[in-house]
Amino acid sequence: MFRTIVTALKGAAALLIITISTIVLSTLVCLLGLLKFLAPTAKLRARVRYWLASLVELWTAINNAVLFLFRATSWDVEIPEGLDYQGCYIVSCNHQSWVDILVLQRCFNRKLPLLRFFLKKELFWVPFLGLAWWSLDFPFMQRYSKEQVRKKPSLQGKDLENARKACEKFREIPVAMMSFPEGTRFSERKRLESNSPYQNLLKPRIGGIGQVLYALNDQLDGLVDVTIVYPGKSEGAPPPTFWELVSGQIPKIVVRARKRDIPPELLGREFRRDRGFRSELQAWMDQQWQDKDALIQSIDL
Repeated sequence: MFRTIVTALKGAAALLIITISTIVLSTLVCLLGLLKFLAPTAKLRARVRYWLASLVELWTAINNAVLFLFRATSWDVEIPEGLDYQGCYIVSCNHQSWVDILVLQRCFNRKLPLLRFFLKKELFWVPFLGLAWWSLDFPFMQRYSKEQVRKKPSLQGKDLENARKACEKFREIPVAMMSFPEGTRFSERKRLESNSPYQNLLKPRIGGIGQVLYALNDQLDGLVDVTIVYPGKSEGAPPPTFWELVSGQIPKIVVRARKRDIPPELLGREFRRDRGFRSELQAWMDQQWQDKDALIQSIDL
């Protein structure tokens, strides 16, 4: 009983600190976003972008400090040397829980550029968050359904072109584009229903990676391949929750990252219309997932 009370108090304190810092810093992000919009010169916009990235790094550092202060989780992290804080990367990771994002931020804060991901154009109108994402240069893009493309064939491939245009700003600023190729959070039920050939993963999809390869082309410095494992949970147990993280109820987190070179022939090609390229890209991703599955198997769960 005493341990349960202590755990709850630790979690509540950590949650309170994170909530306050999130409200304060995200408000500043929105205000700076408006300043960026009104900035009369490219030099001033660049300066504001630097301040914005610094605020996110500060927010992540506060989160990391809270997790350290209330530490009960053992972290086993291996990250490759030589990552360029001013570079341009794809970050690809297996996906089990919303906790994955906080883990990635903890591991790569100030080692990689600010992690960003594609957002549906409609999310711009989400109160408060939409403005914050826009301020931080998250790329918004218009997606078209199969029904829309069927009715209007000229829309075929338009979303890829939208992605390229949305990423034009990254010619001027460092970026790490985040992708969870499984497309959804892993569960044993989903693995069985999808007939996944892997023991610990769902099948990788190439859509997100393909968009980044097409949009950023030869600007990319490589792919950071990340594997996250949460040992210590019984087989079939649900993935860890945010509350379990802040209250120190996740016994161990293992992170293994490696930098992969991107084959030049995969850059700048449109995977939707080029079936040959689609097969090449899928084969490249499948090989990564085979390596990732073997790595997870080798970790003592």
